[in-house]
Amino acid sequence: MSIYLSPGITVYCCVIAWFFGTVMGSFLNCAAWRIAHKESFLKGRSRCPQCDHKLGALELIPVFSWIFLGGKCKSCKKKIPARYPLTELFFGAVTVLTLLRFDLSVEFLRDFVFICCLFCLSLVDLEICEIPNGTLIIAAAAWLIALPFMSEPLERLKYGLIAGVGFGAALLGLSLIMDRVLKRDSLGGGDIKLFAVVGLYLGIVGTLFGVMLACVLGLLFALVRKLAVKKQGAFPFGPAISAAAAVMLLYGEGAVRAYLEFAGLA
Repeated sequence: MSIYLSPGITVYCCVIAWFFGTVMGSFLNCAAWRIAHKESFLKGRSRCPQCDHKLGALELIPVFSWIFLGGKCKSCKKKIPARYPLTELFFGAVTVLTLLRFDLSVEFLRDFVFICCLFCLSLVDLEICEIPNGTLIIAAAAWLIALPFMSEPLERLKYGLIAGVGFGAALLGLSLIMDRVLKRDSLGGGDIKLFAVVGLYLGIVGTLFGVMLACVLGLLFALVRKLAVKKQGAFPFGPAISAAAAVMLLYGEGAVRAYLEFAGLA
């Protein structure tokens, strides 16, 4: 079945995808907070981080609960950060874009899992400047499980492994050199492992463009952060890598083709 059978079906599927995406955004936000605070996200009810009030069903509706509660906890009346509804809205939109790009397919399921992992690890990295290994393992496992159901699985396996191992090793070597030159850590181990997983999904050319885009986004993010935050600490590069990987995953094929044609290489 395709979402493009008729305009009505397309709209219906997009609405369902948006609601599902906001729910997933809420879950991933909660999971990221718990991972950052060394808690399990697989058990225990959602609660207010300020007063430990257990949230009821009407307090768990993405976006709308925050609006109806006036952005405050029902129990302690303390403000609930706008991060929650904003990330829910954002992930709902990303889910719709992913569905529109890949239709109802195994590739959609695989890449949606990957994007969920990118979103979660970005939130964790922003909070504690660490990329959880669990998100990378889940993303790599999703890629591997989906391989038999994809077209040309052996070709995808070959080029995915070449890109993943190759870029991971190259960036590891580069970071070791830069560490010696700069006398400090230049690229975290989590960032290198993330680039390796990105290589599985994007292949050689896609990952190369992804690395360049991640560097540009990272510089922009660092500039905004410097202007917004007076006290500077460790720089979380994971969100820039994740954003670049998501953009390349959704639109990279067309962008790379256009660039190669513009450069006269295709």
